[in-house]
Amino acid sequence: MVDKADLREQFTEAFQDAEYPISSPMDLVPALPAGPSTKFESGEFSMTAMELNTKLDGEFPYDSVNDFVDDVMASLEDQDLI
Repeated sequence: MVDKADLREQFTEAFQDAEYPISSPMDLVPALPAGPSTKFESGEFSMTAMELNTKLDGEFPYDSVNDFVDDVMASLEDQDLI
């Protein structure tokens, strides 16, 4: 089972150092510890940042890490990935 709170924390930690506002996924890459291959895992969920980008339904720009992570979580939930 996916621990959504843990996953949210992983996303927030990975994306918090980006320079907000961000206007595209490429603005996030320098903040990621392992670049696009940064992996997020919880329970049966496992996805790299590059894979995650293909699942996002949100619309850029984002003004804060919380706004971005909220949309990431909503996109994954809407697609029954978490």
